[in-house]
Amino acid sequence: MIVPRQRSPIPLKYTLSTLYFLYFGVLGIYLPYFNLYCYRLGFSGFEIGSISAMRTLTTALFPLIWAALADRFSMRRPIFIFCHFTSTAIWAFYLVFTDFTTMFVITAFYGVFYAPLISFLESFSMDLLDTEKNRYGNLRAWGSIGFILMVTGVGRAIDIFSVQIIIPLILTGSLLQSILAFKVPQTAKGKKPDFSAGARYLWNKRVVFFLMAAFLMLASHGTYYGFFSIHLENLGFTSTFIGFAWALAVIAEIGIMIYSRPIFQRFSHERVLIAAFACTCLRWFVVAGAQSAWLIIVTQMLHAFSYGAFHVASILYIDELTPAAAKTLGQAVNNAVTYGLGIMIGFFVNGIFFEIIGAPALFMASGVLALLGGLLMVFETATRKQAP
Repeated sequence: MIVPRQRSPIPLKYTLSTLYFLYFGVLGIYLPYFNLYCYRLGFSGFEIGSISAMRTLTTALFPLIWAALADRFSMRRPIFIFCHFTSTAIWAFYLVFTDFTTMFVITAFYGVFYAPLISFLESFSMDLLDTEKNRYGNLRAWGSIGFILMVTGVGRAIDIFSVQIIIPLILTGSLLQSILAFKVPQTAKGKKPDFSAGARYLWNKRVVFFLMAAFLMLASHGTYYGFFSIHLENLGFTSTFIGFAWALAVIAEIGIMIYSRPIFQRFSHERVLIAAFACTCLRWFVVAGAQSAWLIIVTQMLHAFSYGAFHVASILYIDELTPAAAKTLGQAVNNAVTYGLGIMIGFFVNGIFFEIIGAPALFMASGVLALLGGLLMVFETATRKQAP
């Protein structure tokens, strides 16, 4: 559990809220516009997919390594700070290099140190909330607010200036995160986690089925995160509309997060997750054929479930499933399998097939992946309830 240096936990909540705001604010620049930046540099779909896949590959592998080091040597805070500053310094190289090979290498090194930031932040938040974990959505909503402000503002700025402004903007946001990371307190000293026991528990049937389903869910997002902006631009929409579409999705997401506490008081984590899979499946199938602005806007509202409800439920669910000695490791594994491996596979496969079959067909395939993930959750829940 976190031991605040302040007399009141309120300043610490503000610190974590601001870190969420900055982290996802930077993500609100990166996700919609970095691949668009690469596209305008002349990169092929395969090159864009490869760069995205490399970043997510490091996100899949290195959170586990950093989490093990943090818990084994009680160094979560020092590693958190170190990775912030190192990843920020590496990002600065994007200001200088614009060729594919060098950017691919920069992405690889950047991802090594960027990888643990969100899983560590989630662990700090779970420690702080303690017995009030259903309030997590209120804390995390500040990240969505940061995302929406950046995605809308930067979309307009790109129309006025150029897409090249995203590199210095992300650098500035990352530097602010690094400075604020010093405000996160040390964790309490106590008995070190039993890593072997924690790792063995992660092979529990419920954990394995959930991680398999979550992997499919995030893999289904590969088309959206990797090529949604490019798809809209190819349909003739402006960067301002693209930013608005992303922002609208996050507005819907914020609503779910703010009211997540009464939702989880009424419904189990499994039911919320299954509903999220169903809405995601519907969303991708509709996006595949959508060409009008109003229909795209309607599908973006489903982001409330495909990301907002799913994310909050998955964080709480993995926390529920993992023992006290493996909380940090559990969050790291969840992040690695979903936002790491799942997104990586999604990016890479989409990069290969984008120029062959196009975005509409890829969104149809994404809908099938979300459907399969939902069926896995339904199967595991049904068989567990039927067991004597």
